[in-house]
Amino acid sequence: MSYEAMRHFADSWGLVFLFLVFLAAAGWAFRPGKSFREQAEIPFKHDHHEDRSND
Repeated sequence: MSYEAMRHFADSWGLVFLFLVFLAAAGWAFRPGKSFREQAEIPFKHDHHEDRSND
């Protein structure tokens, strides 16, 4: 494949492919019925605000 052919492919079908990947990722993140609130709070699950002033 020549550089011009690869460039033409990337400009046309490569752009379409990456746009479809973007739509799939956005659709996955915003799919209905699925909340990511529980997963977003995992780092704070065992966060205890203990008073450490007696140390």
